[in-house]
Amino acid sequence: MAYFSSKDIAIIAMASALWGVLNWLFSPIFFRMTRLPFLCDLIGFSSLSFAVWWVRKIGTASIVGLLATIINFALNPSALHFLGFTAASMAFDLITYVVGYESEFSGKVRTLISVVGSSVVSAAIAGLIIGSFFMSPSDLARWGGTSGWAGLHAIGGIFGGAVGTLIIESLRLRGIAPKVAGK
Repeated sequence: MAYFSSKDIAIIAMASALWGVLNWLFSPIFFRMTRLPFLCDLIGFSSLSFAVWWVRKIGTASIVGLLATIINFALNPSALHFLGFTAASMAFDLITYVVGYESEFSGKVRTLISVVGSSVVSAAIAGLIIGSFFMSPSDLARWGGTSGWAGLHAIGGIFGGAVGTLIIESLRLRGIAPKVAGK
């Protein structure tokens, strides 16, 4: 069990609130205009990337995802599809833990590749779950079935991972970085 400091909890709460509220406010508008899931992925995976980079403890992304789900359901109880993102945040947590935080966030290019890779795989998982359980067959047919919908989410994961990396590198450039144990 990972121990979370008060600063860790504050980062987790901030990332969760950011994801839950921005998703509730803007994602439905973007989806109605484009019928594409990219904004959901961008908001979610940039929030997860930032939180995991700062905290660097197993469970961080899962807690962010669970809290964002609670916020999302409080604001929009009918948005059951968000459960796909809950599972995706758990996958993101596991992937970044297995890769290793020092490896995941060890330099600009490596961070970009690792964060985008983790986001793409996790977003595809969200797309598979959403497509399998929460979309109508006619909507799925438009995008080539469940695998096509998962592919669209994977593209959104590229955006989310890239924005997450941009946030991380911007903070590093300004000299704002988490205190990492042993450094």
